Amino acid sequence: MSHPIPEVTLHDGLKVPVIGLGTYKLKGNDGVHAITGAIDHGYRLIDSAYNYENEGTVGEAVRRSTVQREELLITSKLPGRYQGYDDAVTAIQESLYRGGLDYYDLYLIHWPNPKQDQYVEAWQALMDAKKWGLIRSIGVCNFLPEHLDRLEKETGVLPSINQVELHPFFNQADQRKWHEDHGVQTQSWSPLARAAELMKNESIHSIASAHHKTVSQVILRWHYQLGAISIPKSSSPVRQLENLSIFDFTLSEREMNRIGELSHPGGRMNDQDPAFYEEF
Repeated sequence: MSHPIPEVTLHDGLKVPVIGLGTYKLKGNDGVHAITGAIDHGYRLIDSAYNYENEGTVGEAVRRSTVQREELLITSKLPGRYQGYDDAVTAIQESLYRGGLDYYDLYLIHWPNPKQDQYVEAWQALMDAKKWGLIRSIGVCNFLPEHLDRLEKETGVLPSINQVELHPFFNQADQRKWHEDHGVQTQSWSPLARAAELMKNESIHSIASAHHKTVSQVILRWHYQLGAISIPKSSSPVRQLENLSIFDFTLSEREMNRIGELSHPGGRMNDQDPAFYEEF
C-alpha cells in the first residue's frame, strides 16, 4: 500500500479511516490470522457485531497484533433481542468481555426493529455507556430518516454514523443526502454487493480497464468519492491489499454517474427494508 488511508472526522470528533475490514464469518484461528494480516497491511478500522459471534476473534487479533490498541478502531453492534435499556447495558458489557477489551471505539444499534419499538431505549443505553467510558462513539445501522429523527427528538443526540446497505445496485441517494444534511457519517455494508454480478457488469469493467484497476477497486473508490466509509470483507492477503489500493486514481463525474445509474428500487440484496425487516 503506497498511499495512506484518509480519515473522516465524525461529529463527536472521532477520526475514522475511510475504509475498514468487515469480519462477518471470520472466526476462530483462521479469523484471527486474517484480521492480524489485515492490520499488518494497514487496516485500522475493524468491524464486528455481537451477532457475528466473533468479538472474541477480533479481540484476540488485537492482542496478537504488533499495532497498539490505541491505534485501532474496533466496532461492534447491539443485537435486536437486547434493545431494552437494562438488556442493552448488559450486552455492551458482554461484548467487551467477549472481546477482552476495555472499550469499543464504535458501538452501533444493529437494526431499528421498529415493530418492537425499543430502539430509543437502546440508544439511551449507548449514550450512557459512552458517558461511562465503555464506548468512544455511538451510532446505528440500517436506520431510516424517520428513525433518526425520532432519536434526535427524544434524546437530543444524533448518531455519529449510520451503517447502511450501500452498493452500485442500491446507491441510497436520498438516505445519504439526509445524512449529509444532518452531520451523520454514511458507512457502507456489503459495499461490493453481489460480487459475481458486479464482476460481469460491462460498464464497471470498462471503467476499471481505463484506470488499470480491478472492478472491486473501482467500486470501493466510488464509495470513497461518495463520502462513504466502506468495510469490505476479505480473508485473502492479496485482496486485502488490493482493496486498500484505491487512493492513486480518481473517477470522473461521468464515471461516478455511470456507476450510480446501476441503482434501482429493488436493488437490496435480501429485501431487508428497515421499515419492516427485523433482526434479533
